[in-house]
Amino acid sequence: MTTLSPQLNTSYLFDARGIAKRFRHAAIFAALESLHDGDIMRFVNDHDPLPLLEQIAQRYAQQISYRYVDRLPEMIVIEFQISLGQQQEAAPANAGGCGGGGGGCGCSGQ
Repeated sequence: MTTLSPQLNTSYLFDARGIAKRFRHAAIFAALESLHDGDIMRFVNDHDPLPLLEQIAQRYAQQISYRYVDRLPEMIVIEFQISLGQQQEAAPANAGGCGGGGGGCGCSGQ
C-alpha cells in the first residue's frame, strides 16, 4: 500500500489537459502522493477517468475520497481529498496504465 504523509490542509489545482495522455496517471499519482492529510486536489480532465478512479481506490483505499464538481462532455472536474485517519490495507496497484499491461491508459479519450 502506498502511504501518504500528514501535514497542513490546503487546496491545489491539477489540470491534466495539458499533460500528454501517456504521462497523466503517473503525474496524478505523484501529485496525490505529495498531498497531506486534509488537502484537496481539484482535478480537471477532458474525459471521465473511470479506470483512473478504480486505480486510485485500489492503490490508496480509504486514504483518498473524491466527488464530481462538474461533469461536462469536454471538462470533468473532480475534487480528491486526503484522509489519512482512514488508512487501511489496499490491494497493490496494477502495473502499467489502466487495464494493466500494454502501457496506454484505457480511458475514453485516449
